[in-house]
Amino acid sequence: MKIMAILNVTPDSFSDGGKYFTPGAAIEQAIVLEQQGADILDIGAQSTRPGCEVISPEEEWHRLRPVLEGLLGGSPRKRGEIKIPISVDTFYPEVAQEALGLGAGMINDISGVVSAEMAKAVKSHDASWVLMHNQGGADSEGAYEDVVSEVRAALEELARQAMALDIQKERLYLDPGIGFGKSNEDNLRLLANLKRVKVPGFALLAGVSRKRVTGGSEAGTLAAQVVAQMGGADVLRTHDVVQARRAVNFTRNILRLRIDK
Repeated sequence: MKIMAILNVTPDSFSDGGKYFTPGAAIEQAIVLEQQGADILDIGAQSTRPGCEVISPEEEWHRLRPVLEGLLGGSPRKRGEIKIPISVDTFYPEVAQEALGLGAGMINDISGVVSAEMAKAVKSHDASWVLMHNQGGADSEGAYEDVVSEVRAALEELARQAMALDIQKERLYLDPGIGFGKSNEDNLRLLANLKRVKVPGFALLAGVSRKRVTGGSEAGTLAAQVVAQMGGADVLRTHDVVQARRAVNFTRNILRLRIDK
């Protein structure tokens, strides 16, 4: 189980209120998150909260560039201090290309589609690619007859399309998109049946931290993360690395004693 730490470099993040919007503050927080035990650092400059305003690729890169340069070689003071892989949360292929060119190793793409342009950027840098199920975005609740089987089928199709564009299977991570285009009941149903959602042979990423389905609380987040881990998630995307790591370790100790493995 890997912990993916969230680092927002936005002025209007619902989770941190723009606390790490300046490059210096973001770089310092990145180092803290690694020290706390994060396995992957996910940096995003575009807010995805309900009602958010979509920014241009130019503005997104303007926010990301100084942070990535500081962490990946642009600043002598910080150069080499970050050892964990850096993921960039973007759905813009041009931003992905620039970020990967600086040394990022993963693109966390919430678009819900597989584009040839994004595949080209990922492939040219031998990077990893997170593909999310996203039917309508954070402001939509979607419409499903059987959300579990439909999301599973959609993830299988995303993976098939990516591999058809010559992306290696081991570089793909599939995300059921908790909180994106789903009702509260849909989200709960997906969490309760994550084993059925997981596509064999592909890593599953679960992003449930501080989502509306958890009530925005830390207690709800930890409960959802434990359920996701028990359901077979391979990566947990979280705002609180310390608490997530403790919960993951404790849950692992319980799961290793299960008789019906």
